[in-house]
Amino acid sequence: MTFLFISYSEIFVVIFVMLLIFGPEKMPEIARNLGKGIRQLRDASNGVKNEIIKETQKAGIDAEAVEKLKKELKNTKKVMNIKEEITNTIKRS
Repeated sequence: MTFLFISYSEIFVVIFVMLLIFGPEKMPEIARNLGKGIRQLRDASNGVKNEIIKETQKAGIDAEAVEKLKKELKNTKKVMNIKEEITNTIKRS
């Protein structure tokens, strides 16, 4: 089983090495800062998303066109995932 193309054993090794380098005193601070960074990134992406929605509503773009775009994006994501899986399979071989 993998998470972001990294297996759980690799994650464990990374955490263990970080523990050896930084020590148990610094680990909570590092995790807290990492959480803050992830939250700021999520907030920023939600802000951009909300701005796009607001501007499309201002411009009078109809909901049907937006739904078509969403479907096209989903199809593109599927194609990209398929290409990525093929690439990963080739790299493993």
